[in-house]
Amino acid sequence: MSVGNILDDQHWHYVTIKRHGRQVNLTVDAHTETAVCNGEFTYIDLDTQLYVGGVIEPNLPHLPEIPNFRGCLENVFINGINIIKMTQDQEPEIRIPLQKKMHYACRDILWKPMTFAGPDNYLQVPGFFRKPRMFVKFKFRSWDYTGLLMFTRFADDLGALELGLSEGQVNVTLFQPGKKKLQFAAGYRLNDGFWHTVDVTARDNLLSITIDEEEGSPLKITNPFTVRTGDRYFFGGCPKTNNTIRKCETKLNNFHGCMQQIFIDNEPVDIDIILQRRWGRYTELLLGTCGITDRCTPNPCEHEGRCIQSWDDFICLCENTGYKGEVCHMSVYKESCEAYRLTGKSWSGNYTIDPDLSGPLKPFEVYCKMKSDKAWTVVEHDRMVATKVTGSTVDRPYVGEVHYWNASWDEVTALANTSMYCEQWIDYSCYKSRLLNAPNGRPYSFWIGRNNESHEYWGGAFRESGKCGCAINQTCTDARFHCNCDADYRQWYSDKGYLMWKDHLPVRKVVVGDTNRTGSEAHFSLGPMRCHGDRSIWNTVSFTKPTYIEFPTLRPGGSIDISFQFKTYRPHGVFLENSDDWLRNFIRIELNTTQNLVFIFMVGDGILNVTLRSPVPLNDNEWHFVQAELNVKLARIKVDYQPWAVRRFPGQTFVTMKFTHPLLVGAANRTLWPFLGCLRALRINGVTLDLEGKANEEQGIRRNCTGQCLNATIPCRNAAQCIEGYAAYTCDCGNTAFDGFYCHKDIGAYFEIGSWLRYNIRKKPTTNEEWWANWLDPHYHNFSLGYNDTSDEIEFSFSTFQTPAVLLYISSFLQDYMAVILKKDGTLDMRYRLGLITHKYQLSFRNLADGFPHYVNITRHNRTIRTQVDYMEPIVEKITLVEDGRFDSPKNIFLGRVMEVGEIDYEIQRHNSPGLVGCISGVRYNIYAPLKTLFRPNETEPPVTVQGFVSESNCGAFPPVHGYVPWEADPWFTTIDYNYIHDDLGLFWLTVVVIMAVILLFIGLYSIYIYLYRYKGSYHTNEPKNPLESPGGSSSRPLTGTLEKKRFPEMDEGFRSD
Repeated sequence: MSVGNILDDQHWHYVTIKRHGRQVNLTVDAHTETAVCNGEFTYIDLDTQLYVGGVIEPNLPHLPEIPNFRGCLENVFINGINIIKMTQDQEPEIRIPLQKKMHYACRDILWKPMTFAGPDNYLQVPGFFRKPRMFVKFKFRSWDYTGLLMFTRFADDLGALELGLSEGQVNVTLFQPGKKKLQFAAGYRLNDGFWHTVDVTARDNLLSITIDEEEGSPLKITNPFTVRTGDRYFFGGCPKTNNTIRKCETKLNNFHGCMQQIFIDNEPVDIDIILQRRWGRYTELLLGTCGITDRCTPNPCEHEGRCIQSWDDFICLCENTGYKGEVCHMSVYKESCEAYRLTGKSWSGNYTIDPDLSGPLKPFEVYCKMKSDKAWTVVEHDRMVATKVTGSTVDRPYVGEVHYWNASWDEVTALANTSMYCEQWIDYSCYKSRLLNAPNGRPYSFWIGRNNESHEYWGGAFRESGKCGCAINQTCTDARFHCNCDADYRQWYSDKGYLMWKDHLPVRKVVVGDTNRTGSEAHFSLGPMRCHGDRSIWNTVSFTKPTYIEFPTLRPGGSIDISFQFKTYRPHGVFLENSDDWLRNFIRIELNTTQNLVFIFMVGDGILNVTLRSPVPLNDNEWHFVQAELNVKLARIKVDYQPWAVRRFPGQTFVTMKFTHPLLVGAANRTLWPFLGCLRALRINGVTLDLEGKANEEQGIRRNCTGQCLNATIPCRNAAQCIEGYAAYTCDCGNTAFDGFYCHKDIGAYFEIGSWLRYNIRKKPTTNEEWWANWLDPHYHNFSLGYNDTSDEIEFSFSTFQTPAVLLYISSFLQDYMAVILKKDGTLDMRYRLGLITHKYQLSFRNLADGFPHYVNITRHNRTIRTQVDYMEPIVEKITLVEDGRFDSPKNIFLGRVMEVGEIDYEIQRHNSPGLVGCISGVRYNIYAPLKTLFRPNETEPPVTVQGFVSESNCGAFPPVHGYVPWEADPWFTTIDYNYIHDDLGLFWLTVVVIMAVILLFIGLYSIYIYLYRYKGSYHTNEPKNPLESPGGSSSRPLTGTLEKKRFPEMDEGFRSD
């Protein structure tokens, strides 16, 4: 284990070693490394002696050969025992080397280091003037590739000597007046941050330099030159203002790093005395400390990137790693073959994919089989050829491990995990070798998949069914068994099929256990793993209410990347936020305005943000792709194909992302600026967050991004565009001739005799350039752009009793026109002229001048015309190939009458008078709606001219028929009206009302009784009182019977007369 770097910087460093069982943690300052010891035991057997600061018996073979420690130690505790205190107390367990004095205080060091930390730093010290020998010695440490170490100018204008650091070497340059300068280099990789000693000696005709006190190999240069030392030496750089004769001149950059133990002419340089007596000068120098920092330990470059540093910064070299970015964090490759297909890659072949993108797994090569609707990812391995197995038993089975090409087991598993569907073909051929031993026995063979779990089902069967594919298809050789091989016949059979349960794939091992009997033999083979789709790309939810989704707290370390896609119509909203308890450490991405995307964070240096200003609105209800990245070097964000918005950090930046709250998606701090819209493909550091798994309709989180338009209770009518609102929707009637919430309200007009309307399509004819452009590319058919048209779409409704009339007429700047004519007999004709010949079409043979509304639809595409009147069968007509298929330069639309200037067709003139007397509504020609422009203008001067009396009217033309609309789906619903029963009457009045009702009821019943009793009284009065008085007294029948028989018919007659 190795932790830390540049620990010899004269600063205190804190070291702890903790062991629990086999796990060991080594911590230096704030950096911790963890390792697991080899072996199977959890206790440690150490020698009986513990050495602190060095070893006493250096000749023992098991002790290290490293020199003893020189420096200061304090607070040395071993399992809670204070070793230094025991030493001070001279306890018998402590042993100190003889003739060695122990100091219980940390003394100041004799040679104090200094730090060259500024852009203009330098140190000037005095020297002995005009000496024939020069001796300079010093130590330095630096990360810079170049920099001035030392410069001195000789006396008597004999030249100068320069020591500079260049590409890790010490370059020595000797300047002589009138001669070519001498240059040579010594040392190798001296900019590694460690202390290095430079020893330079010069005299006449000889100069030697020694690096790191290697006396056996000094570099010596012999050349004619004269040495007379100057009176000043410059270290680290030259002052900006030096107008003296012996000034410092160099082309090298200033040195940045540390120096100590400077000797000039064999005399040590005491900086304190020199500065106190003002013998020297310095600028931007830190005395008594070495402020060098190792920015490459621990390595900030991810994915095995190489770190190279200077005094105040570092860079990462990402070549041959498969990653890019400031810290080699972002993957160069796409996450799947599906991602390549969506970027336009349509050819099959070998591609490199990275399923976890910026995650720890490496990219690997696969074969992508591209299709129009999907892309298959194929990963091959070493078990695709049949493997022969004999001599295996259940207790000692044959285990065939599967090694996938170009990828590790974890990488192939990541591919299967992110795919929508995966499959793998498996084949087991047997000769008296049982497979699953189904249905009641112990399986002899099985396969092991993801998570090292064994599975006892075979290809073509359902997961964990314990069957083979033949049992599902009922085609097994023996119906008593669930596999062909389980019949145990002395013939060759096979069980094969696709394993399709994605969460069990890929296959890791195939175990075969029944081939040890006489004649038993088995062959197995495994096909490549094939997957398609990308679950992360299509993982989509829509937020329909102010709410949020919670995910576990992020632990990103020193860098984080975030990517997702969104669509919304709202001008602002927070996409995600993660923070600590006091909002002192957080990240947030939000849509601040319609065109501003903001990445806000506080990760150690106050609240900062990166704002991307888009040239187009981002709330246009279209999908937008957002990428954001934050590391120690920079923060940046981009959307779609726009350039990155970047905020770079100073070289001393330290990023701390330690969050405690859950990650919130859809809002900030639970309620601030909620996002309403759709979100998909959310990835953080290569990990896909399962948005769909958090869907909850009641909370306002809907799976997918269908909104209300797909399943609207009342859809938008008349080809209107449905504008998604996720929780609601609106209908855009702009390109229709209708109005209303659902674009269902007809806009019509009543024309009195002699009235007409003209709509101006164009004021100028189509230019030759536009005409030729449209001829070369006929898809440009938008009139507003000035191009010709190869298709027409016309619809309207009308009702009238009067004939004849020209209902609709479309003119052009040329001879082309189109007209719909109501003839004298009430039939309907259409006339089309595209070029030289006028074509006549009969739209209806019935009399349509009956006062009822009739609907007309005409559609032309190139030379095909489709017409329909009311609900009759459509009629399709063809224009001959010799005719032009374009309506050139449309000019005006006329309703009611044609008042065009210039020549008009005779048939049009004959039916043009007296004009339409009646209603016409819902008029639309392509994108033009004349009546809607007249009655619902959206400009100050609409291009409509009206003559006569034209008033708005619905005309009763096909009113829309709506089904039952639930009140919760009705946009015009206000409240439910209930009949209110006044309960504020007093008790007295309630009693009066009840008594009056009872009296009225009694009077009614009494009247009915009197009415019925009148007939009853008449009956008793006419009845004889004495039977002897009856004329039929001699009759033997009872008198009452006779009377009843006579009277009932009379009563019936009386009732009839009444």
